[in-house]
Amino acid sequence: MKAVVRRNKQLVCDEIEELVPAEGQVLVKTLACGICGSDLHALHHMEHMVDLSRRAGGMDSGFDPRADTVFGHEFCAEILDHGPGAQKTLKPGTRVVSMPAVMTAQGVELLGFSNRLPGGFSERMLLTEAMLLEVPNGLPTDQAAMTEPFAVGAHAVAKARLESKSVSLVVGCGPVGLAVIGALKAAGHGPVIAADYSPRRRAAAERLGADIVIDPAAESPHARWEALGVPTSRAAQSMIQMMGGTFARPVVFECVGAPGVLQSLIEAAPAGAQIVVAGVCMESDRIEPSIAVTKEIELTFVFGYSPVEFAQTLHNLAEGVIDVSHLVTGSVGLDGVAGAFEALGDPEAHVKILVRPDL
Repeated sequence: MKAVVRRNKQLVCDEIEELVPAEGQVLVKTLACGICGSDLHALHHMEHMVDLSRRAGGMDSGFDPRADTVFGHEFCAEILDHGPGAQKTLKPGTRVVSMPAVMTAQGVELLGFSNRLPGGFSERMLLTEAMLLEVPNGLPTDQAAMTEPFAVGAHAVAKARLESKSVSLVVGCGPVGLAVIGALKAAGHGPVIAADYSPRRRAAAERLGADIVIDPAAESPHARWEALGVPTSRAAQSMIQMMGGTFARPVVFECVGAPGVLQSLIEAAPAGAQIVVAGVCMESDRIEPSIAVTKEIELTFVFGYSPVEFAQTLHNLAEGVIDVSHLVTGSVGLDGVAGAFEALGDPEAHVKILVRPDL
């Protein structure tokens, strides 16, 4: 079968071995798979990513970043066949999504970051039957494929200590920031400020429900705190508390993942703010802890999502609680994946590109 293989830091459309489902597995046809920012980074820096993961105590499945890898972990697929001993609760032809992890005799394989099993940039995949979620309510395939990236936003919001009067600032409206905005509005939080230099991304943030959308080139994203009921200095906050008053708790979501951003937020955020770091900076960075200490800034680092958050995200998409119908700005076949990686380097060119092996 055909797949797009990362080989020698290049993307090559090639033939790979056919797949046979083992016990507890299903064979699926890939219908659509999103290209993630982590895919873009991994193309050239996979070895560094794996080293960081291992240093962080991540699961070591024996993955060799120098060997062939088929990316793709944001997918919607169709069941083709079941392995031996399958429950067959979902029949062939059923559209499904799944967390991108597969149970095998050798252990857990993370799809998109595996040498043994291909991810969604392939015509077919193997998935674990017990982890499948049927796509409900006739949710279109391209929107169902957004379950995985939007679950990342749901997890970031779940880790935030939001209150009824909280004001949220989302810095960076790429896929992670958009997922955070969607999760915030799905949970009924607001006001939500969204900031990004890209007009296209700001427009996407507004459609997802951001209450205030700011171009940082024209206005500081931190200029609105006071008007929204958030005193920015510790002195002002203490005075309000001494008078028996309350104020909105500020929460900042860092969704850029570039060196220097975290330090700039520590300096600019209101005193007592929680900064939820959802952007994944792959480089060494530098912060000045004394400023964060003096302002009593709370740093919360988040990664991935839980099975419950993944399932709830699918539900929110299917029920229209989160509308992602406008986010897919392009689709390519397997032979167009390399070009799509280049196109995604321009934030004005696309928001999300899907790989559709049938094209």
